[in-house]
Amino acid sequence: MAKDALGPFSETTRTWFRQSFSAPTPVQARGWASIAQGLHTLMLAPTGSGKTLAAFLWCLDRLSREPSEGTRVVYVSPIKALAYDIERNLRAPLAGLQALGAAQQIVADVRTGDTPTKERERQRKQPGQILITTPESLYLVLAGQSRERLTGVDTIIIDEIHALAPTKRGIHLALTLERLAHLVTSAGNPEPQRIGLSATQRPLAEVARYLGGDRPVEIVDASAKPSLDLEIVVPAQDMEAPPPSARMAQEGAKTDGGGMWPLIYPQLLDYILKHTTTIIFVNSRRLAERVANQITELAIETKVVPPDVELVRAHHGSVSRHQRLEIEEGLKAGRLRAIVATSSLELGIDMGTVDLVVQVESPGAVSRGLQRIGRAGHQVGGVSRGRILPKFRGDLLEATVVARLMLDGEVESIRVPDSALDVLAQQIVAMVAGDAWKVDDLERIVRRTASYRDLSRAQLTGVLDMLAGRYPSDEFAELRPRLNWDRQTDVLVGRRGARLLSVVSGGTIPDRGTYAVHIGTGPRIGELDEEFV
Repeated sequence: MAKDALGPFSETTRTWFRQSFSAPTPVQARGWASIAQGLHTLMLAPTGSGKTLAAFLWCLDRLSREPSEGTRVVYVSPIKALAYDIERNLRAPLAGLQALGAAQQIVADVRTGDTPTKERERQRKQPGQILITTPESLYLVLAGQSRERLTGVDTIIIDEIHALAPTKRGIHLALTLERLAHLVTSAGNPEPQRIGLSATQRPLAEVARYLGGDRPVEIVDASAKPSLDLEIVVPAQDMEAPPPSARMAQEGAKTDGGGMWPLIYPQLLDYILKHTTTIIFVNSRRLAERVANQITELAIETKVVPPDVELVRAHHGSVSRHQRLEIEEGLKAGRLRAIVATSSLELGIDMGTVDLVVQVESPGAVSRGLQRIGRAGHQVGGVSRGRILPKFRGDLLEATVVARLMLDGEVESIRVPDSALDVLAQQIVAMVAGDAWKVDDLERIVRRTASYRDLSRAQLTGVLDMLAGRYPSDEFAELRPRLNWDRQTDVLVGRRGARLLSVVSGGTIPDRGTYAVHIGTGPRIGELDEEFV
């Protein structure tokens, strides 16, 4: 099996793989057979089964055999933390291949909202062969001077595709990918191959439709029943009137007045102390900070750790990149015993030797639960050990249903949204800001996506009329047109300021005002929403 699976690779790549692994996993063996033929490929396999390597190893092998300047591979991650994690994980195969005399010229760039200006300029002048990015950053690269680096792209990898396909953010990315494909083919190069990855995607046909648009997609279904050691732990038999915690009982109190929390915190601390590395997932950033703080205070109060030792920290999207990396590296190196996280760590991130994941409250969805619990035992053949702690009876009921479906691997079905006209308008402004477009050509590009396949000409004309300033009423007269539409030639051209507008207002993530948080004149440690401030 291993010989057949590794057949398409060069001798150097085969040597490295055999030195590093005993044999390919099922998703790798079947995925390479499809990818090597140049087919657009969607791969489904459990967490920790080597999906990312299945996609990247063929790319590395091809870059080693056919070196060239410019970006050849684009990897798209839904979250920044996963993008940086992938870059770190690529170092091992790259170092291994380079030690064997191959892949000497391969450089991987990471481009996200955290990338410093100096590094962005370096990437523009000396682009690496691999670009690891997010949907929004890829959109910005296409809108700027750096887009010329993408004319030679031959492979696009979309990781955790289930998190994008059913959302407007995914629709936005689909249009960005069509624009990228058009850029590549306009330069005289073949259309890029698309590879989609996920452990929790159903139905596969719908996700494949999203990945390929109007292109055929080969589905590699290497799914298996999840290897889970999963329990629901209720700290009190009576969840309506929980008894006081041990500490309060010693003081003679009949109740803590804090519901289940005074019983949950000692349970969480006990889990942390009995395991090497623990991730505690919660469903909000505020709760992440609160739980981390309460566990720390309880550990110091009970003299489990001295006050100067960090036992647990909070990890979420409002924490600065520098702090996030420090927390992640501290957990991997064993300096931290636990972290309390939100969705910032749930998608595909390899956190090393995590041996327990605790979910406080129901995860709310089977796919989310599998992704989170899958951070434990995240290696080939590993068993993911997880505990769910519900807070009230309704939460217990939901957690029970979700846990049963998790054990059975019954992931919720998704649906790709149709014809989001607000997203379409945004992408049209970005397109005409860079080049003049004939309406027929623009329509052909847009309708290649799954979401806009059934877009009518009347709908497209309505969006173009709005962007060109032909409004249905004088009440909209104050709105500034964003493009000029020459009705004689049917050509669209961006107006002055269209490029800046498309860059500043790009994406579908809600724009929240944020305030940077500093300690004195020290470095930035995070940010707060304007509502909180």
